Amino acid sequence: MKALVFGGPRQRSWTEVPDPQIIDPGDAIIQVDTATICGTDLHILGGDVPAVQPGRILGHEAVGTVVAVGSAVATVRPGDRVLASCISACGRCRYCREGSYGQCRGGGGWILGHLVDGVQAQYARLPFADLSTYPLPEGITDEAAVLLADILPTSYEVGVLNGQVRPGDTVVVVGTGPIGLAGILTARLFSPAHIVAVDKADSRLQAAKQIGADAIVKADDDPLEVVRAITDGLGADVVMEAVGTPASFELCTTLVRPGGRVANIGVHGKPATLHLEDLWTRNVTITTGLVDTYSTPTLLKMVSAGQLDTGQIITHRFPLGDIMQAYDVFSRPADTGALKVALSRE
Repeated sequence: MKALVFGGPRQRSWTEVPDPQIIDPGDAIIQVDTATICGTDLHILGGDVPAVQPGRILGHEAVGTVVAVGSAVATVRPGDRVLASCISACGRCRYCREGSYGQCRGGGGWILGHLVDGVQAQYARLPFADLSTYPLPEGITDEAAVLLADILPTSYEVGVLNGQVRPGDTVVVVGTGPIGLAGILTARLFSPAHIVAVDKADSRLQAAKQIGADAIVKADDDPLEVVRAITDGLGADVVMEAVGTPASFELCTTLVRPGGRVANIGVHGKPATLHLEDLWTRNVTITTGLVDTYSTPTLLKMVSAGQLDTGQIITHRFPLGDIMQAYDVFSRPADTGALKVALSRE
């Protein structure tokens, strides 16, 4: 089969690799029907995730059809159409028993495209298939479902829920790529009074406005002035960091009000300064997190019921075999206007 293989920083190739095999009785093998590229994949290619070794197949977001299962798999069978979660869960360790699947100590957590081969391939092995796949109803398209593999639960859990978004809040989202847009979309479920989107790219700010932000501001302008004008000088109740750079994190800490919450979602490859000399008197809560995907069944129900419209997030579509071109388009959003790309089996 063919797969997208990481060759080291800034090196990737669509090349022939061995077909995946059942290794553990809990494994499933899927034919990948639709996959996508994550900003985290770009961080890997940038050298920000050193645990990923050369030779690894990338990708942790896919919808596929089960073609084989191990002897211990009970909930899916060949022929089933499933969502492959970005998080794998053993179901037995302390963290899994608490619903903190991202911290799994039994061989799971974020392993796909990280510690084991991922899903940007024609076929993929999914460990712990009973807890790490979700059978899909007929009414959900592949494109809608693939957004539930990572970006929707990540933004909802690590941004909206960790940030404790409440009715009437002023919410600022710094970074309106796919994760930031999903944060806006799911924050709206809690009826905030205002959602302010901050980004450098006009195309992404316009996407944020279309998806629910009522104020947009360029990062190079004065986001603090805009936020203060909306909040009578207080600052935002919740600020979500959805970029993963020192500058964006530090901006978030300037936009939050005393007693407010900063929810960091972005993947950071470099240290960011924590200005405790300013923050220590302001009762600010800062949260971090890796998605656990405990919310995936709830989000799946909302998408199925038409309560979450994810249609505007996918902007570009490619055959899976054109993944090298898709990476090029996805990595240059300021030039291409790309938000999320869908890669489908020919």
